[in-house]
Amino acid sequence: MIRRFILGFCVIHMMLCSAFASEVWVNDLRSLFLNNNAIIYEINLRTFGAQDLNKDGIIDISEGEESGNFLNAISRLDEIMSSGVNTIHVMPVMAVGKTKALGSAGSLYAAASFNELNPQLKSDRTALSLEQQAVKFINEAHKRKIRVIIDLPACGAYDLYLKRPELFLKDSLGQPVIPSDWTDVRLLNAGNENDINMDVYNLYKGFVDYVMQLGVDGIRADVATTKPAKFWRELISYSRKKDPQFMWLAEASDSWKEPVSPDAVFTPYDKLLEAGFDGFYGSYFNMQDWRSASELISHIKFTNSLKNKYAEPKAVIGSFTTHDELSPVLINGQPYSNMILWLNSTLPLNAYYVDGFDTADNYIYLWGNKKARVTYTDDEYYFVHRGKLDIFNFSRQPGGKNTNFKRDFVTANSFKSFIAPVIANGKFVELKSSNSSVFAYGLSYNKTTVLVFGNMNFRANNEAVIKVPHYNDSFLTIPIEMDTAPVSEKDKFKVNLMPGEIQVLLVNEFELK
Repeated sequence: MIRRFILGFCVIHMMLCSAFASEVWVNDLRSLFLNNNAIIYEINLRTFGAQDLNKDGIIDISEGEESGNFLNAISRLDEIMSSGVNTIHVMPVMAVGKTKALGSAGSLYAAASFNELNPQLKSDRTALSLEQQAVKFINEAHKRKIRVIIDLPACGAYDLYLKRPELFLKDSLGQPVIPSDWTDVRLLNAGNENDINMDVYNLYKGFVDYVMQLGVDGIRADVATTKPAKFWRELISYSRKKDPQFMWLAEASDSWKEPVSPDAVFTPYDKLLEAGFDGFYGSYFNMQDWRSASELISHIKFTNSLKNKYAEPKAVIGSFTTHDELSPVLINGQPYSNMILWLNSTLPLNAYYVDGFDTADNYIYLWGNKKARVTYTDDEYYFVHRGKLDIFNFSRQPGGKNTNFKRDFVTANSFKSFIAPVIANGKFVELKSSNSSVFAYGLSYNKTTVLVFGNMNFRANNEAVIKVPHYNDSFLTIPIEMDTAPVSEKDKFKVNLMPGEIQVLLVNEFELK
């Protein structure tokens, strides 16, 4: 009953905000992000609104099925808004390469252009131009108070290399550099700290101008570590003169130590933050390998300490699962998804999810890596990464069958919005646990406290005594999420947690010291 009340209150609040929102959109994404109040949902427009009529997982365009595009994506925006999401991260929307390609449609990250939208995203069911369709999609998102982040690819497709070889980094033999094992792209040459390559800088500057004209609110820079800090400093400064609220998210992590190629530049996350990025990817994707609670807590403390370490505030996203990671249900089952959900909703970070997470998609495509019936590139196979969101083919909408988890997703996002002041201003406190596999923390602000307990062991139950100084039963304590009930005593809780279980409690008129 309590959970339904909180959910209902928050949904009504969001509906009222939407109903009385100004017709003129004013970007506030940077402030939202730096206060850790963004709830970000990553989407691939090529699959987001896809119409797979025969349910075989592949979009057969020649048979009247429609791939995802800017216009049919609009039909899902109400669903996104009602789920509590306030920001979408749109994966690359620029034209993709067709030569030396991966997959039957080409990777979204193999950019054939930085100033031309992907014609695959154009609907033929309207007289609107492709750019007009893109603007309409962004405007419709804004009408629903959904901010829009656009992805800026790190590399260029082989097609772009053939047209403009001067943009690309060459090895000692004069050949374009293939970064890591990304065989369908070549690495752009952005220069170094002493000498920026103005050809690449102007390419990216043109991209910034282009997407800002479309109306987007921020940029996620793919593999930002591959370009020097000076390059980013000048580009970010340029965008901020046009819009001080324009947000920049670096795909970079504190656990990344090596360049994507021996020939490549490597700029670590801290230098990127100094250059002006608002945030980066904390190494939360490593949680699947963590066995002790201290590993999680230590990383929370580390990322939280960065907020005021620089001249301007910084933040991170809850990068527990991204399109580069296996579906959480394949790693540790549904409890792992549930833990990710509630950590995103109660920690001082920006929540981050991939399309399909909310219904527990495992991203297993039965046709994956088999010969394609039809291809639009020089690859004759449906190339996919098993257990990861498809970014290479015209395929189905992401989505699993767990409708119960969908309701939990809405509840958790509503709760994060409900406690937004606590997340933005609260004090994070590690709570002592008697069990090394059980983490416990609290977040307090203005006599409101959120308590969170969780079992890092996904194979066995764990008992623990958790110290909560000055707590007693006189405080109004509302259970928000739990499968088993903790037992409260003076200054402590006793918990018996199921494998991977996480518990969330809201305590009024109580503050951790």
